[in-house]
Amino acid sequence: MTSPTLTRRAFLPAGLALGSLAAGGAAAQNALTTAPVSQIDLSPRLTMHAIDTHNGSPGAGMKVQLSRYDGDDLHLLRRFETNKGGRTDEPLLLDAAYQPGRYELLLQLEDYFAARGTPLPKPNFLSQVPVRFRITNPAQRIHLAILFTPWGYSYYRGS
Repeated sequence: MTSPTLTRRAFLPAGLALGSLAAGGAAAQNALTTAPVSQIDLSPRLTMHAIDTHNGSPGAGMKVQLSRYDGDDLHLLRRFETNKGGRTDEPLLLDAAYQPGRYELLLQLEDYFAARGTPLPKPNFLSQVPVRFRITNPAQRIHLAILFTPWGYSYYRGS
């Protein structure tokens, strides 16, 4: 007797069936007991989330600077450190401070990985990473998700 061949067309339904079986077991015991916090009624704001994809964890304790461009000049608005979830405790810009313009977040990657004892080349490939973005409509929320390793990073705009 030969084993049945699993085709690409048959794979998705098979995976869904296995997933539904698992949902009734241990996965159901660890399921969320409350809904995620809704952001529908939140005012426009700038937030960020640092995600350490090298270690598979939030970027907790990352030192970051937020600056705003005035022409070609960069003016520091604030320095902060991310919390244990890789976020900030408060929005970076809110209310009257949340204005159209060009901004930069400067992430201290080399310091972050050194504080965790991550073996890095000397000098490290990335030391400080600038994340440059614009706020064009202050009626919209901007959430910057920043994924990083010692050798690369990417970011995207969420809401």
